[in-house]
Amino acid sequence: MLTPEIDERVDTRLQELYERHRDVARSEIATFYEPGRGYRPAAQATAVQDRFAIALATVDGELKSVGDDTFAFALQSVSKVFAYGLALEDHGREHVLAHVGVEPSGDAFHSIVFDERHNRPYNPMVNAGALVTTALVRGADPVDKLERILGSLRAYAGSDGLEVDAPTLEGELRSADHNRATAYLMRAEGMIEGDVEATLALYLSQCAVRVTCRQLAVMAATLANGGANPVTGQQCLPRHRVRDVLSVMYTCGMYDFAGQWAYEVGVPAKSGVSGAILCVIPGKMGIAVFSPGLDAYGNSVRGVRVCREMSSRLGLHVFATADEDAMLGEGAAG
Repeated sequence: MLTPEIDERVDTRLQELYERHRDVARSEIATFYEPGRGYRPAAQATAVQDRFAIALATVDGELKSVGDDTFAFALQSVSKVFAYGLALEDHGREHVLAHVGVEPSGDAFHSIVFDERHNRPYNPMVNAGALVTTALVRGADPVDKLERILGSLRAYAGSDGLEVDAPTLEGELRSADHNRATAYLMRAEGMIEGDVEATLALYLSQCAVRVTCRQLAVMAATLANGGANPVTGQQCLPRHRVRDVLSVMYTCGMYDFAGQWAYEVGVPAKSGVSGAILCVIPGKMGIAVFSPGLDAYGNSVRGVRVCREMSSRLGLHVFATADEDAMLGEGAAG
């Protein structure tokens, strides 16, 4: 637990971090995403595009946040992390690996490209792979599968309030032709089976679940804590499955920016087009940033900057030197 003095200093440093990154020129934002309308030019941004929040949750259960930390937004592609974990828990590594690989694709997250050598999507963090892992979630029917996914997400967040946002889901279903084409092509190639429309609706439902930045930080901290929620103590994913999830996040979680992210920031992460970024620092903390303005890769402009600075200042990179890593304690304390 933090002492009152350190607690105050952490609050101060977090506020300073927020202030440093609050101002972003419109010219630096390529697009923002609207459910049902797709990517919109930055010039057409609405008031919601100015939302910005940062939250930190430690493996000891401490939670700190700043900005629009209670504003709820759709998980979008961040949900892929947790569906993948559920598929691993249901079927085991080898079965899931036979259906979806773990290699970075090098292409945009929505590209209709596959690993033709193994007849499977490249990884579970691109849309094609996420459709497969969602289809692998066990359940008696689509309703049962969705309840299992919602139950898993709620356990990670330590909150029963996570629900599918109906307007977001309706918008996504109206504009789902690209994902629909991907799913039907995969069924034609034997990569998935069954009702494509049911699988698509289930996938878009998990993407439409709304969370706050504070809840997302707890979800990240749960992964950092070996799958155990640091607030509730509930084991959300077996520890040996967490390693698999974090490995794929590290190499594939930031779309086709994943290589540069691993080089510069160096922590497992997953982004979503709603403007969220979830970062996991194993054994230490989870970080969540929300800011809807996106760069050319579909990642939050503010989010990438915040995470880059935190990694540099606190020595969070997985390959940081001993001196850099030691900065974590010093930086967190002051």
